[in-house]
Amino acid sequence: MLRRHLRGMLLAPQPYMRRRPLSSERGYTLIEILVVVALIGVIAGIAVPVTSTSLNGYRFLGDGQALSQMVGLAKMRAAARSTRARLSVNVADGTFMMQTFDRSTSPGTWVTDIGEQYLSRGVTFSNGGFTAPPPYQDSTDFSDECADDAGSAIDGTSCITFNSRGLPVDADGLLEEEHAIYLTNGVGVYAITVMPTGQVRFYWSPAKGAHWTEQQ
Repeated sequence: MLRRHLRGMLLAPQPYMRRRPLSSERGYTLIEILVVVALIGVIAGIAVPVTSTSLNGYRFLGDGQALSQMVGLAKMRAAARSTRARLSVNVADGTFMMQTFDRSTSPGTWVTDIGEQYLSRGVTFSNGGFTAPPPYQDSTDFSDECADDAGSAIDGTSCITFNSRGLPVDADGLLEEEHAIYLTNGVGVYAITVMPTGQVRFYWSPAKGAHWTEQQ
């Protein structure tokens, strides 16, 4: 009798051995998927313009810094080689390069040390229509036109030139009190200026008003 009772207990289904029902395998509905896709589209629509604006701003800053550094390099190159050196920009084409004057030929030749560089898309050489100049400048005019090897002005260009003592000079090698290059992306304006002492300065202003702030 006892054996039969034990056998019945062993064969009886136990609660913990019962098979649990499978979890629901219901998938997402088409409406749920469309809602998620719509949310992703809205977020992307917000993020893309912000990212694009930031990238354009960084490129614009990079152009300004590149020009400022090239002006400083031209000043050092002139002193190191005991000759003249210059930043030459083509205002219409949006290009710039650095050149040094080779005195070994007669009457001398401008030699390109750093080849043509291009401004970023949407950036142009312009003072943004400002009439209020940066500090220590009397106007918002660009530096004088560059001169070719024969001394003739090159149309559509502007040059910041240094003599062997690192002082700003004009196309004839005479001391020049004002040198400036401007570039804009329509949102702001950068100005690279040179003081009569040869000190290079880098300024920025919002395009809606000439409020110049010196940059590092």
